[in-house]
Amino acid sequence: MAVPVIAGLGTAQPSSADQDELWTGFFAGHYSGATRALARRIFANSGVSRRQAAVSPLLEDVSEWPTERRMRRYQVEALPLGREAAGRALAAAGLAAGDVGLFVVCSCTGYATPGLDIMLARDLGMAPDTQRMFVGHMGCYAALPGLGAAGDFVAARGRPALLLCAELTSLHIQPVAARVDTQQIVSHALFSDAAVAAVLVPDGRGYALREVTALTDTSTADHMTWEVTDTGFRMGLSPKVPQVLSKHVRGLADGLIARHGADRSGVDGWAVHPGGPRILDVVERELALPERALAASRETLAGHGNCSSPTVLLILDRLLRQPVPPQRVVMLAFGPGLTLYAALLERQD
Repeated sequence: MAVPVIAGLGTAQPSSADQDELWTGFFAGHYSGATRALARRIFANSGVSRRQAAVSPLLEDVSEWPTERRMRRYQVEALPLGREAAGRALAAAGLAAGDVGLFVVCSCTGYATPGLDIMLARDLGMAPDTQRMFVGHMGCYAALPGLGAAGDFVAARGRPALLLCAELTSLHIQPVAARVDTQQIVSHALFSDAAVAAVLVPDGRGYALREVTALTDTSTADHMTWEVTDTGFRMGLSPKVPQVLSKHVRGLADGLIARHGADRSGVDGWAVHPGGPRILDVVERELALPERALAASRETLAGHGNCSSPTVLLILDRLLRQPVPPQRVVMLAFGPGLTLYAALLERQD
């Protein structure tokens, strides 16, 4: 069977704004009284300095929009972002859209039929027999099962696959709550918009996808939720999430690495989804990583916020652009379930 190799990445992001500008220009007026003071502290300690938004709260307040209106706007904004990211990934891999055998799209922030997979296949010029897969509502870890599905296709069929993760979290700012809702404040302080695409090819140069693995602790399924409401999608984030990660992340990562004849000391690239600063602190502690190991993850959180499914690919892109790219990369992402996903990549010249 062919070895699936990541041969090209492409990113696309809307306009960005400073975190302090977002606070003073919108969120300071979104809250009042004691809630405003709490929100200010959460924003200040979020680890985020800049974020991107296709629908900026500095220009439009979507917090009272009904879900239908948000979904219609999703179609308008997501298509050009997805087209830009996919086009850049294909160019980086030296492929045309017509070469793609499988097109995988991950998104949990908008739904439509025909969806992004169909409309982008049309706009990019994919072949009529291109297979498509849409991965919805998996949240922040969706890029890794998406990579796994694309990699399995490449290995079995010997044809290229294209993965696209596109999220517009800016469409889901919630109305002002009647009582203090810390989980919504955290969500409003962290989340951002982005689209990232990856091209996987059989063999060749790039980063070989050695394995994708997962672990789900269903006893904590209520710790992270993403509910469809009449006013968009509502995030639930329990403060207990870092405790669950601390219980499972070491075994998941070490087992993955060991199955390929290595240990943590042999990993020189870590792409860890920054659900927030505490998540990165827990992973760093439990895996006994040196401070610089998660620099790319912290820098991505600072410059881009938490973009849900594209984020771990943004971190990978940052790692691969270093003057000396890593030889072996472990990717870790977390989301509803409570689910942990991990992937192992190895540089192949």
